[in-house]
Amino acid sequence: MSTSLDRLIYMANQIARNLATDADPVAATAHHIRRFWDPRMRAMILDHLTAGGQGLDPVARDALLAMQGSA
Repeated sequence: MSTSLDRLIYMANQIARNLATDADPVAATAHHIRRFWDPRMRAMILDHLTAGGQGLDPVARDALLAMQGSA
């Protein structure tokens, strides 16, 4: 895993944890990533998800899966 990918995994997990008390943490996490992440960052994390998504917390993984389904 590359250093930049490690950082993206960390960030996605951190966003998911910070939004855990939201009414729908999966949707809130997906919305945050769609809105604030650069397209290259989104592409890299979605490629990682496709390759198995090692290291992603369940809410972060589900948010990315939802993003994949709506792309």
